[in-house]
Amino acid sequence: MRTIVITGTRKGIGRSLAEHYLSEGWQVAGCSRSASDLEHAHYQHFALDVSDEAAVVNMARQLKKKYTRVDALVNNAGIASMNHALLTPVSTVNRIFQTNVVGTFLFCREMAKLMRRSGSARIVNFTTVAHPLNLEGEAIYAASKAAIESLTRILARELSGLNITVNAVGPTPIETDLIRGVPAAKMQALLERQAIPRMGTVDDVVNAVDFFLREESDFITGQVIYLGGVS
Repeated sequence: MRTIVITGTRKGIGRSLAEHYLSEGWQVAGCSRSASDLEHAHYQHFALDVSDEAAVVNMARQLKKKYTRVDALVNNAGIASMNHALLTPVSTVNRIFQTNVVGTFLFCREMAKLMRRSGSARIVNFTTVAHPLNLEGEAIYAASKAAIESLTRILARELSGLNITVNAVGPTPIETDLIRGVPAAKMQALLERQAIPRMGTVDDVVNAVDFFLREESDFITGQVIYLGGVS
């Protein structure tokens, strides 16, 4: 049975990804800042902050004892703040970079150590269309995801010798807590900049992640897929 680690699984896309891979017969290890009510014989939840190095290292140690190896990692956990740059306090900047960038890096680093036993492992990071679209009001969020894209491409090279592919998915707006505070007019303007002008769905994201996780995708690494026709 294959083992997948997914961050941010208490709700939203992360929760849906966890349920999807459980239904596909994976062992799933998830995490979030608080406890989860997801109950399944093959699901294990860790309550932690993804930017807490000691907590992430401890999670990796527990996974090594229980599963021996990890076959896939999906770095879904992330936060956003939609403010004009002149109204963005440095506390918000630090919080976004700690969760989005540091958290993604720590999980890539620690889980890659457990992927060496897999023989053909996968890492999928999450970016955003806010980066290529240069969306106003999302300077720090987009910058954090730009950092993740750079991290993805470099790790793809560094980890290739371990037979680990590293790719990223950039969702369009999806009905989650992350975007509920965005004004309708701004959301409509964003959708009109896509080739396919509609909101994304969780199924759209799952499909892209599935593609990167497929056994046949072992020759695809260092790539970013933006959903909705954004370039």
